[in-house]
Amino acid sequence: MELLPDFFSWLRLEQTPGVGPGTACKLLAGFGLPEHIFTASYEALCSVVTPKIARALLLPPQEDFLRLSEITQSWAMQPGNYVVTLADTLYPPALLEIPDPPLMLYVKGRPEILRQSGIGVVGSRNATAQGIRNAEQFSEVLSHAGLTISSGLAAGIDAAAHQGALRGIGSTIAVIGTGADIVYPARNRLLAHQIAAEGCIVSEYSLGTPAIASNFPRRNRIISGLTKGVLVVEAAAQSGSLITARIAADQGREVFAIPGSIHSPLAKGCHQLIRQGAKLVESAQDILEELQLSLPQATVVAGSLPIAGTADASAGLLTLMGYDPVPLDVLALRADLDVASLTGQLLELELCGQIESLPGGMFRRLH
Repeated sequence: MELLPDFFSWLRLEQTPGVGPGTACKLLAGFGLPEHIFTASYEALCSVVTPKIARALLLPPQEDFLRLSEITQSWAMQPGNYVVTLADTLYPPALLEIPDPPLMLYVKGRPEILRQSGIGVVGSRNATAQGIRNAEQFSEVLSHAGLTISSGLAAGIDAAAHQGALRGIGSTIAVIGTGADIVYPARNRLLAHQIAAEGCIVSEYSLGTPAIASNFPRRNRIISGLTKGVLVVEAAAQSGSLITARIAADQGREVFAIPGSIHSPLAKGCHQLIRQGAKLVESAQDILEELQLSLPQATVVAGSLPIAGTADASAGLLTLMGYDPVPLDVLALRADLDVASLTGQLLELELCGQIESLPGGMFRRLH
């Protein structure tokens, strides 16, 4: 890409100690473009920011910054890499609506996708098999409806959401908490390459920024800010996904949650959100109706997907299981079967993707 003439000033403002998105917006409102900020007097700067920040703005660029500037320019010149500032026409309008929009975005892939309508899909990193399935199916259907799916490229629900979205006609955005030149977690490297080719990866953090824990809650405001609403698939009571949901509500976005078993720790966060006013959804169609969108005629809605048939005995066993986790011995009593026979049937159902085994000898139905 061709960098803006004042790219150096934008990067310098972003890298000034003490200048976050909120302070940067105040400075831009007071002085206009970043180049005007750096030519302002100390007194003028102190009318907008603290004396400490004013002094930092007046310091000449240091060697570390000059090196970062060179690295960033070199990165941006590579095909598929973009540095998008608040003044850039590629900057997503939806982020301009939030209180603290990122000053700069580092984008790898197709930056035009940032301007498309979307839904955020988030949830637990330690998701259940059913949670993974739900994230994939919901995201695929929402993508078929033309929505872009935003998530965080984390393991579990995030990765499943990206994978489902890539199977639809829409696309996906991975908002990451590291520099755009780093893939985290490393296990998602192949997925990241696919997203960069068909969607985009975006970060507000400068190149080379490692995976710092405090960065990930902060990036959540971008996941929700890019969207019309956020769907929480699975979340524990103290999950970071609840932070995303809270930010989404504060930003005026819709919040959706999939309910689960009252015995599942990963359903407690979703139930908490529903009690607080999030919309309970059982299918992607519920979300589309809320957003007044529709699917192409031939698309199958998640939650109504056909399930591969099983033998009558296995179907009866699924009925006896119900939808809550059940111990092996309890299920044996319900089915009036010896443990050996029951174990064989359960193995067949697990191989067919109908159930999952849980720690402690528990089993749970997946559909």
